[in-house]
Amino acid sequence: MYTSPDRVRFGAAYYHEYQPAYQAAPTLKEDLDLMVEAGFTVIRVGESVWSTWEPENGRFDLDWLQPVLDGAHERGIDVVLGTPTYAVPPWLARTYPEIAGETATGVRMGWGQRQEVDYTHPAFRFHAERVVRAVVARYADHPAVVGFQVDNEPGMQLFHNHGVFQRFVDRLRRQYGDVETLNREWGLAYWSHRLSDWTDLWRPDGNVQPQYDLAWRRFQAELTTEFIGWQADIVREYAGEQQFVTTCIAYDRPGVEDDALTARLDVTAGNPYYTMQEGLELPAPAREQQGWTTNGVWALYQSADRMRSSRQANFLVTETDAQAIGMPWVNRPGFDGQWRQAGWALVSRGADMVEYWHWHTLHFGAETYWGGVLPHSGQPGRVFAEIAALGAEFKAAGALVTGLRPHHDVTHVYSSDSKWSMQEAPPLATADGGPDRRAYTGITEPFYRGAFEAGAQQRLLHVSQLGGDGAGDLEEFVAQNPVLVAAGFYVADDDSLDFLRRYALAGGHLVLGPRTGYGDTENRARAARQPAVLSEVAGVWYDEFSNLVRDVPVTGLPGTATRWADGLQVLEGTEVLATYEDRHYGRWPAVTTRAAGSGRVTTVGTVPDATLARAVFDRVLAGLDTSWRGTSGTVTATSATARDSSTVRFLHNWSFDPASVELPVDVRDVVSGVELAAGSVLALGAHDVRVLVEL
Repeated sequence: MYTSPDRVRFGAAYYHEYQPAYQAAPTLKEDLDLMVEAGFTVIRVGESVWSTWEPENGRFDLDWLQPVLDGAHERGIDVVLGTPTYAVPPWLARTYPEIAGETATGVRMGWGQRQEVDYTHPAFRFHAERVVRAVVARYADHPAVVGFQVDNEPGMQLFHNHGVFQRFVDRLRRQYGDVETLNREWGLAYWSHRLSDWTDLWRPDGNVQPQYDLAWRRFQAELTTEFIGWQADIVREYAGEQQFVTTCIAYDRPGVEDDALTARLDVTAGNPYYTMQEGLELPAPAREQQGWTTNGVWALYQSADRMRSSRQANFLVTETDAQAIGMPWVNRPGFDGQWRQAGWALVSRGADMVEYWHWHTLHFGAETYWGGVLPHSGQPGRVFAEIAALGAEFKAAGALVTGLRPHHDVTHVYSSDSKWSMQEAPPLATADGGPDRRAYTGITEPFYRGAFEAGAQQRLLHVSQLGGDGAGDLEEFVAQNPVLVAAGFYVADDDSLDFLRRYALAGGHLVLGPRTGYGDTENRARAARQPAVLSEVAGVWYDEFSNLVRDVPVTGLPGTATRWADGLQVLEGTEVLATYEDRHYGRWPAVTTRAAGSGRVTTVGTVPDATLARAVFDRVLAGLDTSWRGTSGTVTATSATARDSSTVRFLHNWSFDPASVELPVDVRDVVSGVELAAGSVLALGAHDVRVLVEL
């Protein structure tokens, strides 16, 4: 069970067992005392060392963690205990080589990294269950243990093992009933793929059939959800009523469908990694390359909103930047103040815990230069001091900043199916003309960034979380979500598209982006003018589209069209907001808007650059109060409702240059306790944060 704590849980992953025996290392007491000095209230332990828990098959060593838990408890530090199933010991790999995951049919992963195992295999499940039960039974009753993390960053691989494939065939048989139905639904007459028997289904390795690929990706995500749910159910046999069960999600993993996965857990936990230094500066560069680490202030907030979206509830940060993040060639520890900025940004969007990876910087292994709170010397330095300052602020803020309900002005529809579809058949190209496997985020992220830079707070809704079957429900949904963005929603069911249509008619402002509504739930192109179901309320339709091999300026709004252009045809009553400034593309509008019932639909037929995206949302959000941001262009302002119903404001200055904000209302500084009257000018220093509660 999970309930928000009375103070932001603050800490790090801690692996005392990793400390080198060949040199003087901090003692356990020294470590824990330093954690108290840093304001730490939680550590995560145990998830990476199966071979330490079980050095040989069936021989367990469970007592080594006892001093860590005892010492933590003596100092009031909570513990999240991990199960070690993502890092398989060599003896298990040697004994059962057949459990190795196959990245292609018959191509086994080599041992020597992590997550190399097919976690559906019975031999792995037997040993995994045995070690999970041994560890959890040993420590579930320890008073320091407040929760459990099962496995770690699941869904890293798409498994092609024989047993996995046979389960996939069984799933299709249950879903479609017979091969003739599958032939019809997947269009397998194409290229003579028609099946005469289930044994005719080909392996996924060389597949180019989009319908097959989407089914395969859905199935792989189901395997991950089942595996994590299976472990969670085992742990719950031992966990107390007040102990939560979670896993640590890396959101870019190919085998993860986070809304389904977290439904099997008590609380969402994830690891938002981000580029520090210039990556957390405003104003931001026009374009920022995204990857498993995000780049840009807006992208840090999007990561937090993404974690909250999994359950539409508060979440835990189980890993985030301590020092440099990544391999030896990526060394960019933060500027002074950036740890405070990032920590408070995550809390402002609903994080009840902020935990760094990790406490000690390692002296060996693949992550030797993935910096911890303490450097290789083991002696506290600048990073420790920065993080300790944040710990003191979390302590001062107390329960006011946990269990927050972040505010939002704009809501985005998130579609895992569309992401998977666009990874297999990307509509966007890379700079060299190849397929852009990040096409889904390439379409959706500019809309988030544009709204962010226009001053909006945002949230994401999975397709499974769209609601409003009845009129009353729909009216409530519109009231709670006045602007709804559906960009890149390619694999879309009829009910969801009809919901978007009814949402606009009921008074919402629907913003449509490229590819929305083009495909159905089988990943088939719809036989309708696009955007299917929505063209009438949108006041536009198209049946032609083009990739843009160069950026195209637009007129009517500032900015540039990039990467894509829908050939929008305008219906009577539709207003054209922007048109391509081009001898060919100029025949089509780039952005349109139309009143629909009590609401409005704005259609963006391109991937907007940062300037155009901002301009679109400046118009969509006309009247939005941005006074809390001041005038410097470097300040962001977010807000949330606390559990006592008060409004908490978070002001960040993402710059070396000082900034100021004239306060619209009376407030109290949550950290210092100082009260400030409306009209006062609040000074913000370099990379500064102020947390305020309205009076």
